[in-house]
Amino acid sequence: MMKKNEGRLKHELDTEKIRKDFPILARKINGKPLIYLDSAATSQKPQCVLDAIMDYYSRHNANVHRGVHTLSGEATTMVEEARDKVANFIGAKREEVVFVHNASEAANLILYSWGEKNLHRGDEVVVSLLEHHSNFVGWQQLAAKKKMKFKVIDISPEGLLQIEGSSEHNERGVVLGSLATLLNPHVKVVAVTHVSNVLGTIVPLQEVIAMVRRKAPEAIVVVDAAQSVPHMPVSVKDIGADFLFFSGHKMLGPTGIGVLWGRERFFASMPPFLYGGDMISEVYLDHSVWNRLPWKFEAGTPNMAGMVGMGAAVDYLSTVGMQAIRDHEKRLVSYALPKLEFLEHEGLIKFYGPRSAEKRGGVLTFSVVGVHAHDAAQVLDSQGIAVRSGHHCAMPLTQRLGTSATLRASLYLYTTKEEIDLLIEGIRQVNNVFRP
Repeated sequence: MMKKNEGRLKHELDTEKIRKDFPILARKINGKPLIYLDSAATSQKPQCVLDAIMDYYSRHNANVHRGVHTLSGEATTMVEEARDKVANFIGAKREEVVFVHNASEAANLILYSWGEKNLHRGDEVVVSLLEHHSNFVGWQQLAAKKKMKFKVIDISPEGLLQIEGSSEHNERGVVLGSLATLLNPHVKVVAVTHVSNVLGTIVPLQEVIAMVRRKAPEAIVVVDAAQSVPHMPVSVKDIGADFLFFSGHKMLGPTGIGVLWGRERFFASMPPFLYGGDMISEVYLDHSVWNRLPWKFEAGTPNMAGMVGMGAAVDYLSTVGMQAIRDHEKRLVSYALPKLEFLEHEGLIKFYGPRSAEKRGGVLTFSVVGVHAHDAAQVLDSQGIAVRSGHHCAMPLTQRLGTSATLRASLYLYTTKEEIDLLIEGIRQVNNVFRP
C-alpha cells in the first residue's frame, strides 16, 4: 500500500483552465463526455499548437535553408527557432538536437549509423525488460546479425528495474539478470528507458549510468525518454547518457516529429543515416562532403510544420511548468492507487507496477479478472473512457507479467480526479457486464 501524504507536492495546476485549451476535450463519445486516458500513446493538442501549425501553412510555407526569398527565410527562422526551444527545454546544445520523424526513427538512426560502424562480433548489448520495441528489437536484430551477445536486465516483482543483485539466468537462450551481473568490459551498448510505457516505472538513470561507467567503460548509454520528457523536468546534462530520444506527439505536439539528442563527439564521427538533399555540403562526381551538425542527419525536406508545432508545444509546457506537471501526475496517481488496490482486494482487477507515486509516472496498468483487455476497453469506450489495451509495444515485458494484454490508463496535465473516479466506476461496469 502506498504511504499517506507521499511526497509533499507544492505545484498546483489549474486543470479546469488548462482543459479549455484543448478543443477535443469538449467532444462526447457515445453520448458521454470524453475521458481521455491514452496520453502515453499520443497526447491531445492545445489550441496554440494547432494555431502555430495553421499559421505556418497559411502564411510562411516554403522549403528551408537554401531559398533566398522571403518565405523561405521566414520558414528557416521558424524551424531553427523551434530547434533552439527544444535544446533549451532539455538543456542541450542546438548542434546536438536532430529532428527525426519519431522516436523509432531516432533509435534506428543510432543503430544504423553508430551501431553498424562500431559494434563487432564478440561485443555485448544490454537492454532492459522495460523497453518499448523501439529500443529493444533493433538491438536484438543487430546482435543476431553481428554475432553479439544480447542480454536483458530483469525487473523485480514490483516492476522496478533490477540494478543490484546476483541473480542471472537464461531464458530462451538470452541471459536475464540484474544490471550488476550483466555488465562487463565487453558490453558496448546499454539501452534503457527513463519511464516505462507499460508500468510507469521510473528508472534511476543516474544510478544506472554510474554503474555502466564503472563496469563497462566503453559502452554507450541510449535512453528512451518518450515517456519522461513530456511529463517531468529532464536535463541531458544531469542524466549523463550518450543518446536520448523522444517524440513530439506525446508532448502536446504534432505527429511525424521527434528528437534525437546525442553527444557531439559521437555525432561527428558517425556517417549519415540517410542520403539526399540538405545533409550534404558539397557533391562531386567522386565524393561528397557532409553538412555540419545537426543537418548532417536531416536528409531531404523536413517536417517543417511539425517542427514549428513542436516548438509551440515546448512553449506551452514551459509556461505551465514541468515540475508542476510532474506534481500534478503524482497527485493523481496517489489518488488512484488506493482505489485500484481496493478493486484488486475485491478480486476485480490485477494491478501491475510500483505501488508508489514516487516510483512511477502517470501510467496505471491493470487487467480485469476474467475479461480480455480488448473487451474491457470496448465497455469503457461505451462510457466515453479512452484507454489503451494490448501489449503496448512491449511484448517481452507483457509476457513477463504473465499475460498477453493489459489495460493502460495514462494521465497528463489535463486529467482530473473526477476522471479517475469515472474510470473506477467504469471498471466496475466492465465487471457487471462480463460477471453479472
